[in-house]
Amino acid sequence: MKAPPRRSKSAWPRPSAKGLSLPKVLLGVVGLVLSAVLLSTAFFHWNPKGPGPLLQPRFPLDDFLRDLPGHLVWLLPFVLLQGSIIPLRAVQWQSTLRKRVPFRERYHLVAIGAFVHNALPGKLGDILRSFLLSRTERIPFLRCLGTVAVGKLMEFAALMMLVTLSLLGPFGSTLTRFQGQLKVAVSLCVGLVALVVLLAHWSLPLANALHRRHRFPRLEGFLHHVSDGLGSARSFIGMGKVLFFSLGPVLASALAYGLALHGIGISGGLFAGAVVLGAISLGQALPGVPAGMGIYYFVTSWAARSLGATPEDAAAFATLTHLGTVFSQAGVGAVSVYVRKIRIRDLRKGGSLAREAAQHVAHEAVEPAPQ
Repeated sequence: MKAPPRRSKSAWPRPSAKGLSLPKVLLGVVGLVLSAVLLSTAFFHWNPKGPGPLLQPRFPLDDFLRDLPGHLVWLLPFVLLQGSIIPLRAVQWQSTLRKRVPFRERYHLVAIGAFVHNALPGKLGDILRSFLLSRTERIPFLRCLGTVAVGKLMEFAALMMLVTLSLLGPFGSTLTRFQGQLKVAVSLCVGLVALVVLLAHWSLPLANALHRRHRFPRLEGFLHHVSDGLGSARSFIGMGKVLFFSLGPVLASALAYGLALHGIGISGGLFAGAVVLGAISLGQALPGVPAGMGIYYFVTSWAARSLGATPEDAAAFATLTHLGTVFSQAGVGAVSVYVRKIRIRDLRKGGSLAREAAQHVAHEAVEPAPQ
């Protein structure tokens, strides 16, 4: 994909003062404070009722920094496994696409999406890679986004299967303390699968019914795109195929976290990686919560302590897995951004590609179906 053509400053609408409205500023401040509070729980114990100071260190910070290099022995394989998720996810993506797309193209788009998701604010990686595929392969955007959504859902289902199997392993007695959270995650997964299957089966009949009645042409077009994007969810064979290829990225990530748990001295930690990954997925499942990094540190440090890690090792686990994930996926993605000659400023929220994607999405979402 070639870099977008340069445009004069007058070609794009300038941001108005309304872009910095009071609700947006307040939401940003609340998100920043909430993230800082959640992140601090990995290093400090909050003591609002006293006695003593409000924040009590869980361990000496000097010892924490001095001991960090000792964890590098497991950080390297963690980074490699997290980086392998990108090619594995590129393989999985084809199982949801009706059109054959070259692996090279899928790989670069997944990598660019990972870069945007991990290195830039907004978490727009999956939306952007759907848009780029739509533009390079001439596939309707909503169809591309639907294929990404099915892939994400099947990864979640594969993760729930892996977590359930982990409860049967030698570490199962310790993992039973997470049964409450597991029930919530499984219920959420079943509900999402049921919703996607219903949309896959009924969106096209509903679109045809609207067409016969000449009613709501824009909704008809939207349902046509949804039906095409969720095509792989219309049969058990299609869903099973996507589920099979979803095992690769899930196993790689679960093994990465398992090795990290084993590296901080948790006996049987290899079997607990899937549980920690499930806790991370569940903790960050709510859309629109502007505290993703804080939630990550809170969930990972809490899970490590619950599995028997010392507070210092739990904080090292949270810190290094976060940095390792961002470094591996953003680093691999940066190579694809360079290869495709895309400027970083075009990918940022408000950049030319981001604006073009937003305009394209808004237009296609209300576009009537072709007659």
